[in-house]
Amino acid sequence: MKTRLKTLLIFGAPGSGKGTQGRILGTIPGFYHCACGDVFRSLDVKSELGREFLKYSSTGKLVPDEMTVRLWSHWLENIVESGLFEPSRDFLVLDGIPRNIEQAKLMKEMIDVHHIFHLSCPNREHLITRLKNRALKENRFDDAKEEIIRNRLSIYEEESKPMLDYYHDISRHDIDASLAPITVLHQVLAGIVNEFIPHA
Repeated sequence: MKTRLKTLLIFGAPGSGKGTQGRILGTIPGFYHCACGDVFRSLDVKSELGREFLKYSSTGKLVPDEMTVRLWSHWLENIVESGLFEPSRDFLVLDGIPRNIEQAKLMKEMIDVHHIFHLSCPNREHLITRLKNRALKENRFDDAKEEIIRNRLSIYEEESKPMLDYYHDISRHDIDASLAPITVLHQVLAGIVNEFIPHA
């Protein structure tokens, strides 16, 4: 990337609703939503990067941070070339990436984080119930197992949550993720209007 991309981060534990909020924001002109899962799903498995990615994903291993950022950067360049995302005009809305401090450091020269929306839900039992219901609704029965869900939440606490300290100097909205999605959306939009459109 030649210039750092103006970026909003939607941050929160699995089940906090960051994907839902990101997708909605992405439908509004001036915002482009990118979830890490979208990057992986769009990969051409016959390409060099795709084959490299498969070495990890096919064995259930986590994709290394450097490779994840490289895949993301390559994907974003294609999105810019396609005209779907215009860096000089649009905000990039990220969820699921960066996933940890190492990724944040690798992306430091690529993204200019203007604001963080932290979807906070201290009640982990609420998140577990939400994740179970989502997995069953999407027929992902393995993902509905409580031990798998608790492991995902534990990884979030160890790897992802420390990023809030890493980005301590970035303005941030803490929003109760246990509220109805429409209420969370209202607070996200109000934050954007207050932060970036002071005359509205």
